[in-house]
Amino acid sequence: MSARPLSSQPLRLGVNIDHVATVRNARGGAHPDPIRAARIAVEGGADGITAHLREDRRHIRDADMETLARILTVPLNFEMAATDEMVAMAIRLKPHAACLVPEKREERTTEGGLDIVGGHDHLAPRIAALREAGVRVSLFVEPDLAVMEAARRLGAPVVELHTGTYCEAVAAGDAARVATELARIARAATHGAGLGLEIHAGHGLALDSVGPVAALPEIAELNIGHALIGEAIFVGLPQAIRDMRAAMDAARAGTPA
Repeated sequence: MSARPLSSQPLRLGVNIDHVATVRNARGGAHPDPIRAARIAVEGGADGITAHLREDRRHIRDADMETLARILTVPLNFEMAATDEMVAMAIRLKPHAACLVPEKREERTTEGGLDIVGGHDHLAPRIAALREAGVRVSLFVEPDLAVMEAARRLGAPVVELHTGTYCEAVAAGDAARVATELARIARAATHGAGLGLEIHAGHGLALDSVGPVAALPEIAELNIGHALIGEAIFVGLPQAIRDMRAAMDAARAGTPA
């Protein structure tokens, strides 16, 4: 890949608190409290909070979303399946953004991007309803040029590029696959931005993989959860966020972390 111009725009960090709720729900009690985690994340420098209310309520619960929508002083990114139930809840709570994601009961975590090409007719009225209610719509999608075109046709102002395959390649130490997947992300980001979309990215990003993605000038926001919550066990959530922010900012500036 050829050198790319550095962005003058600050790169935002959205912190996903789902897995604080996963630990809480393992014992069925109230601790650790994901609302407290959200507050600490904001104090530690998070630009926004992301939470995924799944159909099976395996981590975040309805009451969590209601509390987050009420108390947060930073944008709330409500990750959700494109169902009538979730659309109705988002319209009622009016988060800053609703990120539509694919969802299967048997998966451990979201396994790929939303099929917005084949799912156009299902998605279009739900996106329209959210936008009419003043909720900014984001689509969690694969880094593909045709998908960027489909997102524009659907009228969603934001796409979040799925970085999971890239991160798997980093973890496997597969340099050729890393280069291929990073190139896909870069091409999609450039094409999507050229269409007027705001470009976000996320899924699987950690300190060893975030740099090359953060360096892409078209990307405005990264949403990171599992790596931050895992690292917080050892260093605390504020320090984990500071370390991630430092890696992001260094990559954006083109300097070593």
